[in-house]
Amino acid sequence: MLSKKSQYAFKALSYLVEKRNEGPILISEIADAKKIPLKFLENILLQLKKADILESKKGKGGGYFFRENPEKVNLARIIRLVNGPIALLPCVSLNFYEKCENCTEDHCGLHDVLIEVRDASLKILEEKTLLDLVN
Repeated sequence: MLSKKSQYAFKALSYLVEKRNEGPILISEIADAKKIPLKFLENILLQLKKADILESKKGKGGGYFFRENPEKVNLARIIRLVNGPIALLPCVSLNFYEKCENCTEDHCGLHDVLIEVRDASLKILEEKTLLDLVN
């Protein structure tokens, strides 16, 4: 399931994509337009800035804007950054692998099925970019 934080991140990013030619956008404008709690949004945008997806400018005419071309930022990257693993089980995750707690099986059918789910989801999420959120 996509976390509330990820949903807010995609709402904010889609707003920034729509306004990308208007210069820096105030965080309060994004929060108001997309109905995102301001403190929550600050945290999300800071994460995206640390990942070099966004940049910010302080002072008059300041706000957030894209550092990286939104056409080149895939949705899987945003989910991993904000939400963590895409896989439904830790033993299926490519980037956050962990052995499942209390796993006693030599072979797990659920593991095999969820690898297929992960691969199908990743195929879509890695092909779609932030630009696709508004087109």
